[in-house]
Order: sequence, then C-alpha cells, then structure tokens
Amino acid sequence: MNDADTVAVLLVRLVLGTVMIAHGFNHWRGGGRIAGTARWFTGLGLRHGTLQAWLSVITEVGAGVLLLVGLFTPLACAAVISVMLVAGLLAHRPNGFFVFKEGYEYVLTLAVVALALSVLGPGDVSVDEAGGIAVTGWAGGGLALGVAVVSTAGLLATFWRPEPAPDLTEPVEQEAH
Repeated sequence: MNDADTVAVLLVRLVLGTVMIAHGFNHWRGGGRIAGTARWFTGLGLRHGTLQAWLSVITEVGAGVLLLVGLFTPLACAAVISVMLVAGLLAHRPNGFFVFKEGYEYVLTLAVVALALSVLGPGDVSVDEAGGIAVTGWAGGGLALGVAVVSTAGLLATFWRPEPAPDLTEPVEQEAH
C-alpha cells in the first residue's frame, strides 16, 4: 500500500469503528436504554428483546473496537454487515430507500463500506498487519460476507417471529351502539 492508501483505509476503519461504537453505546445508554432497545427489537418481531438488545450492544461495540485497532478485520466487518442486514431487512426496508423517511440508505451504505474494507484489508497501520494475519482481497470480502449472511440467517431463523398480519379479507364485526 502506498501512503495515500494507508491513510484512506485507516480513516475508513476509524470512522466506521467510531460509528459502530456510538450505535452500540446508544442502544445501551441512550434514550430508552436497554429496556427501550429491547422493546424496539420486540416490536420488529424478534423474540427475547432484552437478549437482542445486549447482543446488539456487544456486537456493535466489539466490532467498533476491533475496527479501531485493525484486528480480525474481516470478522469485524462481518459483524457490521450482519447488524446492518438485520436493521435493513426488519426496520428500514418497508420504508423505502431514503434515510430521511427511515429507509435503508444509511444501513446499506455502512454495510457496503464494511464489505469494501474487508476486501481492501485493514491497512499497514493495524494489528492484523503487524501480526501478519491480514486477510484481504476476495478472501477477506468472501469471509466477511459469508459470515455476515450465515449469522443474519441464523439470527432470523432462531429469533424472528413477527406478528401475523391481520386478515383483511374477513369482514370486521362492528359493535352496535
């Protein structure tokens, strides 16, 4: 990597890592805290909302820290991609593309940035590189995407139980006044 590439990858890692830590911290200590995050996950159709809230906090903060130091970068990117897939599929997809309408624009961007980072690798200023364990190129991208898709599918298969939609073909009985 040349100096410009090293700085560019480092900036992407630092910003993505910081964003993920902030997300995790917000799920833990922000607004509704764990209880509010648990209610939100339950509202999305995920069972065991409190468990989901804590898993989200641990995954987001953990991935963020790993990205900041450049350690196990493809796995950290997989965690980001998986979190964004779940958010995109359950919370944002029904709202369309644009983030200002609660759409999936933002989560798609974070997921693709994480995938691109897993392909490019952590860069020269990373624990992965210093330890000689950097996985880059198609291997890094394939590892990140594969782990993310399997993790997301596993989470949804295990915990996603949305409420059935009301049957709109049946007449609704009205109460007599």
